[in-house]
This record gives sequence, structure tokens and C-alpha cells, in this order.
Amino acid sequence: MNLKKILLFSILSGMTQVLIAQEPAKDVFLLQRKDWLQKAEASKPKLFETVKKPVSIVKIVKDENSFQGWRAEGNQPLSGLYDSSFKKQSGVVVDFKEHLTGYFTFTIKSIHGTPDAPLRFRFTFGEVPSELATPFDPYNGALSRAWLQDEIITVMDVPARITLPRRFAFRYLKIDLLGSSQYFDFAITDMELKATTSVDVKAAPLARSTSSLISDIDRVGLTTLKECMQTVYEDGPKRDRRLWIGDLYLEALANTQSFKKHDLTKRCLYLLAGLSREDGFLHSNVFENPEPHPQAGASFLFDYSLLYNVALKDYLDATGDRATALDLWPVAKKQTENPSKYLKADGMFDYQQAIKDNWWLFVDWSEALDREASIQGIIIYSLKQSYQLAKSLGKENEVKNLPALITRMTAAARENLYNKRTGLFESGPDKQVSYASQAWMIVSEVASKEEAERALKALSAAKDVVKPGTPYLYHYFIEAMIKSGMTKEAKDFMISYWGGMVKKGADTFWEAYDPSNDYLSPYNYFPINSYCHAWSC
Repeated sequence: MNLKKILLFSILSGMTQVLIAQEPAKDVFLLQRKDWLQKAEASKPKLFETVKKPVSIVKIVKDENSFQGWRAEGNQPLSGLYDSSFKKQSGVVVDFKEHLTGYFTFTIKSIHGTPDAPLRFRFTFGEVPSELATPFDPYNGALSRAWLQDEIITVMDVPARITLPRRFAFRYLKIDLLGSSQYFDFAITDMELKATTSVDVKAAPLARSTSSLISDIDRVGLTTLKECMQTVYEDGPKRDRRLWIGDLYLEALANTQSFKKHDLTKRCLYLLAGLSREDGFLHSNVFENPEPHPQAGASFLFDYSLLYNVALKDYLDATGDRATALDLWPVAKKQTENPSKYLKADGMFDYQQAIKDNWWLFVDWSEALDREASIQGIIIYSLKQSYQLAKSLGKENEVKNLPALITRMTAAARENLYNKRTGLFESGPDKQVSYASQAWMIVSEVASKEEAERALKALSAAKDVVKPGTPYLYHYFIEAMIKSGMTKEAKDFMISYWGGMVKKGADTFWEAYDPSNDYLSPYNYFPINSYCHAWSC
């Protein structure tokens, strides 16, 4: 080849590389997306509507011994509100006696005089009493102020029948009069809520011998699940009102044991697949309205993407629906590719590098938690479940690398994270001991049954242990106790933790709960917490 040809070849090669670099990233599921989203829509459940009315009038009273310092007391009939001037009752609180999700309607009727000016009201809806007693402004929370459930409305004409356009999740309602004319009087009457859920069946009852507290825990858990089962598994009907993979997994587990509305699980699995990233990896959460879409620009939530595979396997186990599992298998297979990208030579996941690359490693809401050990365990557990899914579908040859990868990562965890002297798993450069590390090392079966029991028993004597901040992580901790054969201890812990919320007045289980800190909030302001939250059911 002469010099001119060599030069020409070099120029053409360089241009080709530039053109390749400028090509848009390939959408690995381009051909499947439309079909997946159509199947998600076909599985969309019908919402069942029930008209619910307030039961009584209550007062919100300060009480240091009550949850977040407030409780509701009294039981006055609604006739006193409906038949009298509202001008003298501004600030009234009505109690629906149960947690509900839906659309609120009320009537304004004239008592005397001619309505010659608008009326202005503030409606404040609360899941717990403290929401009606804690000033919302000035607001310093980390999430949007608009999630707080207070609405100011202006009514131009009386009489009127009005439905507020926003969907609310609440038990208590406070109504304040902000403006009216001195020349006429009016009453508020006929309040009702059109409550919505996709659940139209009752779960099988517990045995008659069940204790009253466990029955209450079961009832509150089922109410939590029912309220979150709308047209997707919502993480919370008050806030954020969207589908998250981590919540989907735990809701689907509870649904399989209770309402058995498997079409909702199917819909959610298809939605997440249809809205996956162009590289095939899953967004942590998606929205339904105004049309299905993911949360653009959000960090990649690594542990949630892996739990999708576990949810798909559980769906197949619960339903026998091989067609759906086979259809979504490419998505599950794709999620198994990520762990190897950050695998160090010793078989440990490169936790710090993943964070530098803007991966969100969640595990739990806890600023103090070192997540290295937990993430190692989540990967091992999810890959084991993914391989079992592959075997069920006859696809194990497509992921034949997984058994060796699991073995390698398990050995690395035992070598780098297990302290044989204390019997505890430690995480990070400071050798942190946490509930999360023990839970995931046990759930993933890195620890033997004997080692698991020793680790869990050693936690109580260990110093500076990092505890969970949410029922989400406590679920996995109790699962670890059961895997360790500590079923009595698991039951006692469940009674203590979830029963603690029941004793503090929970109608539904809360997003965040620390028995020693009623004001705990991941968002720096406790009224923005979700008090009906999917991962707690």
C-alpha cells in the first residue's frame, strides 16, 4: 500500500469512528416497548368506588404521650355542623374513622340573607392528628410543599355542590373559613368521599385463636396495602403516588398472601419494562399520568433494578404465568449484567466507584448507614433468584455465568465482611455493624444458619449498631430472623415494631418509624412523611 492510500485509509477510518461516536445510543428494547405498554394497559384494574361519610366531630388536642404530640378526642354528632352557621364553627375537624383515598365532595347551603360575596375556605386533610396541628409554613422540608394536603378554594355562588379536583388520602379533615360576607349566613352539609381502590375482595381471616394485637397488625397492614393498590402499586396515596420497584416487590408479596390481585402485579412489571432506559436498565420509578413515563434525570437506583427480577420470579411462582415471565425475561436478563461492571479483583462490588458514577445505592433511609455489605448481599440474593427464574423458564444457558459469579461474590463477602471473632458482618472502612448488613448477609445466605443466628443474637450486645429507619429494612431484618430459624424472635419483633405503630394509633402503617423518635423524617419535616406507605404493609 503506497503512502497516498495509507493516508486516505487513515482519514476514512477516522471519519468512520467519528460517525459511530455521533450515532445515538441503541434502544435495546425498541421493538418490544409498544407491546409491553399495551399489555400493561390491558392489565389495568378497574377502580372500585365506595361512598364514605364523616362519622363525627373531634378536637385535636396536644398530648405529649401521643404520637407526634397530638391526639383526636371527642365524638360529637355531625348534625351540629350541618344544621348551624359555619361562621361560628370555622376550624372544625371531622373524623371519617378510617384511612381513605379518594375525592371529596360537600354542599354549601344558604341559611339567611342574600349571598353577595364569595366564600373562601382552607381544607386541610390529615392522615394523622399532628398534620392538622403543625403549621405548614414557613416550610423547610426537602420535598415539594405542594404535597401537603391543604387546599384554598373560593366559592362564587351559593347554594353549591362542590367536588375538589385533587385526590386525597386521609382520615381527618379540618375546615377553616378565610373570607365571607357579613350580610348572609350559610352552612356546610352533606360531606362525603368517593373512596377508590382496585381491591374488591377480602383477605382470608386469621385463626380465631390469633391475639387481638396481631389481628390489629394484620388489619392495619391490609388497609395499608388496599389504599396503595390503585391502578398501580403506589408507594403512598398521599405522596409520591407513583410506582417504585422496591415498593412493588413488597406489595406484591403481601398481595399474594391476601387479595391475590395478580393482574396489578402484571401491569406494574410490564410498565417498568416498557419504560426502561434505552440501555435496557430499569428506572427506579415511573408515573402513569398524563401518560406513562419515567422520572427523567433521576439517579440509577441499583438495588431496586435487581429486585425487579425477584418480583418477576415471585409473580411466576404465584401465578404460573409463564407467558408473561418469558415475555419479560429479556429485561430480567439485562439487569444481571450490571454487577460485573463494578466487580473488583477480590470479588467485592466497587461500592465507592458506583457512587462516583451517580448510582443510587438505597438499602434504607439512613444517613449513618454504610451500604457496602448490604449491596453485596442484595446482589448475591438477586442473582440467585434470577438464576432460579432462568431455570424455571429453561433459560439458564443464557445466564450460565451467574453460578460462578455468585460463588465468587459470596466468598469475597465472607473473606472481607465477616468478623469470626464477634460473629458479625461489618461494612466499610470503619467496620460498621448494622441491622442492614446482618439482614442482607443472611437473606442472601452468605451466612450459614448457625452463623446467622449468632450474628442476630450478637447485635444486642454490639456497640454503636446502626438500626433501620424504616419498615422497608425491618421487613428484610425479620425475613433474616425467619431464615435463621428464629421464628419466635421474629414474631416478637414484629409485634414490638408494627404493634408499636398500632398502639400509637396507626390506621395504616407509616413510611418511616423509629420507636424512639416519633418525629423522624427523611425529608427534614415530619408532616411531609407518608403515613400510608406501601413498603410498610
